[in-house]
Amino acid sequence: MTRAGTAISPHALLRLCHLVSAALPIGAYAYSQGLEFAVEAGWVHDEASALDWLQGLSSHSVGTLDLPILSRLHRAWCRNDTVMLAYWNAQLLASRETAESRAQERHLGRSLAQVLMQLKIGITLDWLERSAAFATLFSLAAVRWEIPESETLSGYVWAWSENQVLAAVKLVPLGQSAGQRLLYRLSDMMPELVAQAQTLADEAIGVGVVSQAIASARHETQYSRLFRS
Repeated sequence: MTRAGTAISPHALLRLCHLVSAALPIGAYAYSQGLEFAVEAGWVHDEASALDWLQGLSSHSVGTLDLPILSRLHRAWCRNDTVMLAYWNAQLLASRETAESRAQERHLGRSLAQVLMQLKIGITLDWLERSAAFATLFSLAAVRWEIPESETLSGYVWAWSENQVLAAVKLVPLGQSAGQRLLYRLSDMMPELVAQAQTLADEAIGVGVVSQAIASARHETQYSRLFRS
């Protein structure tokens, strides 16, 4: 059900599944977003510490930065408001605190733009040539496919959580059952995160996870690594 109380259409639901699929060829699997260094440093070392790390990022980074900006981008695409699209796209890129996190944002955005061009949903070539955030292209696809705002945010945080859990399973390492428990616990938080993001004031948007910024910066020169971030 959408926030307005009407059901998402079957077609839009299937398109949302397509958009958040781990099989989407954008290379998200190559990024741990600082988790690889957190494991190296011993900050994350078992299922409990992995849950603590991921819940912290969900509450104080994805939920307070990515989701509220994604909400605004979705609304801007609905209105074809190019000024607000450019503003929030730049705001999200500027909020990435390290070189590798900005590179990740641009890489995923460019990769998704290429996918959407192949699917012929009305994206123009200039989105391949400019610095586009992943959320900017994600929200474009959602609007073109008539995916409501709430479901768009839910799909985005689900895709982020699934990717992070898969990284934790590889890095800690954890078993597949532990990974499913982590994803289950993270999904409990998602409805509240989405609801809060849709009402968060502009001046309250931001990130408050110093440990991730440190981990990302240290990961840039980490000697042995599997992930690009």
